[in-house]
Amino acid sequence: MMKTAGVIVEYNPFHNGHLYHLEETKKTTGADIVIAVMSGSFLQRGEPALVDKWSRTKMALENGIDLVIELPYVYSTQKAEVFAKGAVSLLTAIGVDELCFGSEAGLIQDFEKTMSFIKENDKDYNEKIQLFMSEGNSYPKAASLAFQSLKDHETVLDLSLPNNILGYQYVKAIDEQKSHIQAQTILRTKAGYHEESFTDKKIASATAIRKELLSEDLGPQNVKAFVPEPTYHELNRFYRSHNKYHGWHRLYPFLRYKLLTSSQKDLKKIYEAEEGLENRLVSAAKASADFMSFMEAVKTKRYTWTRLQRFALHILTNTVKDDMKPALHTDAPYLRLLGMSSAGRMYLNKVKSSLTIPLVANINQFNHPFLDIEKKVSEVYALGFDGSDQEAFLKKEFTSSPIMI
Repeated sequence: MMKTAGVIVEYNPFHNGHLYHLEETKKTTGADIVIAVMSGSFLQRGEPALVDKWSRTKMALENGIDLVIELPYVYSTQKAEVFAKGAVSLLTAIGVDELCFGSEAGLIQDFEKTMSFIKENDKDYNEKIQLFMSEGNSYPKAASLAFQSLKDHETVLDLSLPNNILGYQYVKAIDEQKSHIQAQTILRTKAGYHEESFTDKKIASATAIRKELLSEDLGPQNVKAFVPEPTYHELNRFYRSHNKYHGWHRLYPFLRYKLLTSSQKDLKKIYEAEEGLENRLVSAAKASADFMSFMEAVKTKRYTWTRLQRFALHILTNTVKDDMKPALHTDAPYLRLLGMSSAGRMYLNKVKSSLTIPLVANINQFNHPFLDIEKKVSEVYALGFDGSDQEAFLKKEFTSSPIMI
């Protein structure tokens, strides 16, 4: 019987830190097969992927992943709790034995202890979150302050750190879904999650790598030391094909147009619209010629950069509250396969008949409202490409079979 491990990733792009995580996952779990649940065109922080999902799938497979399953937009662009819920449900559905994630803690017992601690203090914890939010703090900040205010909180996990927060949500999702998956964690070392500069000779955060690629606009040579060879070649191929990497700089004109031409009534229907936030974005769009100045204009203490980017993204893709609400209460309804190795293909052949949700190899093979949203947001992502590049991306998205390595 093949042993399987799962990882939950964005690979934006796949770098040396991801390779370390993958190698340690194989060592820690003894897995024969590693399955990645990967975000598609848009990511959890509310931004377009640097390179398209097919390039990132290829990077994953060439660096040692065996199966790549897409995390649908309705989960991939949500807060940590919903992101984790969707991803864990996919790994459970495809039969993964163990989930392995990176964290600042490095011990799975800390996560289990923290989950029990929060369950015991649930009422107090949630009341404190509401209190700190009423004082003008963002939800993540309020949750962190609420946790720190609990008696004996220092005896458990530090939930102010980004990977610990995600890891906690993974462990919580496994528990709530009564999943058979066992959780494991690996200590993150060197580059911090959002660190924006290069401080090591080989390991850098994806944030620092993206910043370099987007600011220099010279292709991937300046990041060569920080990514495995297959990633470097794929980044190079993408740059030669498109002359630029993808990002909000390519989509902001469409967002600006949408904000300036939409009615207040329509903007209020967009997912995450609340407290008149849409009016703030309209005012900023009138005065801001580029995305960075737009974001600086809308940023407040109450709303994090990530939260605002996600709201902007949902405006761009016209994703309304009724589109996203089902994801808050529903496990992922299908497994969309983006790519596989030969070993991954063997595993799929063994488990295919016992899967409890449909396996989708082509986006047109299966009907579901979440897939309709996926088609729409893929077309929006394609607006960031020019002419024939747009057509090529959409052809891959709507007619291609999964990548096989």
